[in-house]
Amino acid sequence: MPTFADLLPAHGPLLALAPMQDITDLPFWRVMQHYGGADLYYTEYFRVHRDSTPERHILRSIDENPTGRPVIAQMIGEDIPSLLRTAHALQRHPIFGIDLNLGCPAPVVCRKSAGGGLLKRPEHIDAILRALRPIIGVQFTVKTRIGFSDPAEFGRLLEIFAAHEVDAFTVHGRTVRELYRTRVHLDRIRQAVERLRAPVFANGNVLSVALARETLAATGAAGLMIGRGAIRNPWLFAQIRDGAQGRPIFEPTLRDLRDYIDHLYIETRIPRLSEANNVSKLKKYMNFIGQGIGPDEAFLHGIRRATTEAEFFGLCDRHLDSDTPFPAEPPVRALLCARSEALGIV
Repeated sequence: MPTFADLLPAHGPLLALAPMQDITDLPFWRVMQHYGGADLYYTEYFRVHRDSTPERHILRSIDENPTGRPVIAQMIGEDIPSLLRTAHALQRHPIFGIDLNLGCPAPVVCRKSAGGGLLKRPEHIDAILRALRPIIGVQFTVKTRIGFSDPAEFGRLLEIFAAHEVDAFTVHGRTVRELYRTRVHLDRIRQAVERLRAPVFANGNVLSVALARETLAATGAAGLMIGRGAIRNPWLFAQIRDGAQGRPIFEPTLRDLRDYIDHLYIETRIPRLSEANNVSKLKKYMNFIGQGIGPDEAFLHGIRRATTEAEFFGLCDRHLDSDTPFPAEPPVRALLCARSEALGIV
């Protein structure tokens, strides 16, 4: 059975595509792999409760994995018998590992004491890890935030994590309450690296090669998990990999970005949906892709109002048919992950 020791690159960090609900599905994996791709892919989370069965469309991304890279299936839930049942079911599919989500900050999830909501119940996390480890024969990983309300909570969580034989951890360096609006606490990710025996992967605000280097240098992490940055810049995995190995780094133009949007639409559009609905579906990616393009965010404002393919791609032609370099980061970094003011590195 392969392990993280087999997967970690000899030169450079391990690069993982973050699980993002309704984003990191099978078509999006195809798009990412076309542009260089991650070393490891995480599924959208499987919702686990007493009446749940693994969602078929997420299982399809595992069974038809087009990337040629290992896949980790992520679970979210708090009911131990249901988590055990789901872990058994997922291991009947070709997965590298199973991940427990302790980081989703969505209020609807946290109110059910799942995802980031579990961080308020460290003793229950301890019970879940104790129950799951013996029945998981593949790699067992945890994706967590550094606390629910206060980064000071992380010390207690690390005590629990260190007491279990978890194979790898991903640490998003914010609390649940901080959402995506504050600085990433890189010192807390380093705390995990120093405290835990297993590899630790850093997550949060990795938007460019420069920020990837900054994060690795500050944390000592074995790898990076990238989500929103990869939506905006599908070349990011290849850029980080090339930079780590001393190769020239590809610098895309706005015209390259225009081609990416075409590719994304072709891969992700659903034939049974109306044109308006498919255009609307593409906008969830554009909220990340379009930031910082054009004066006063004119491109993104126009895209948000478009309802037809002609309107949408007409705006793309008007703003992106250019050899102007695509900015490595939005002009204001916080724009990618926050709704309002920039607070530094988010």
